[in-house]
Amino acid sequence: MPIKVGDKIPNVKVKEMAESGMKDVSTGELFAGRKVVLFSVPGAFTPTCSKQHLPGFVQNAAEIKRKGVDEIVCMSVNDAFVMDAWGKAQGTPGKVRMIADGNAEFAKALGLDFDAAGIGFGTRSQRFALIAQDGVVKHLAVEQPMKFEVSSAEKILEKL
Repeated sequence: MPIKVGDKIPNVKVKEMAESGMKDVSTGELFAGRKVVLFSVPGAFTPTCSKQHLPGFVQNAAEIKRKGVDEIVCMSVNDAFVMDAWGKAQGTPGKVRMIADGNAEFAKALGLDFDAAGIGFGTRSQRFALIAQDGVVKHLAVEQPMKFEVSSAEKILEKL
């Protein structure tokens, strides 16, 4: 069953790149005591993700943070090396934190995974965005397949 407003974010280990290399990140710690915007994309370097979804959050990062958001997090079912390279290519440092859910464990725990094996992508995360306060979902916008209408940075700004 997919996560919904009022639910607690599950505690799962994901990965990110740091100065010293790849490291584990606990989603429980990531969301604890903070206001976080998390958005997820089906794949790094893919067209809608690279041309619209991630750039919107990079461009609107300062305004989102002015609304009381402690951190903006981008998550995808890719490895930490890919997420790091994609983030650097998109200008995310200091604006959007890039998190890798390489085995789709976080997407599955959220109930927001889908099977993209038909196009050679395996298990992926649905496109969505959420606002969480102290680890509790306050707003959730999940896109219909092949759509980009409700999870943009601009739509999240409307909900903050």
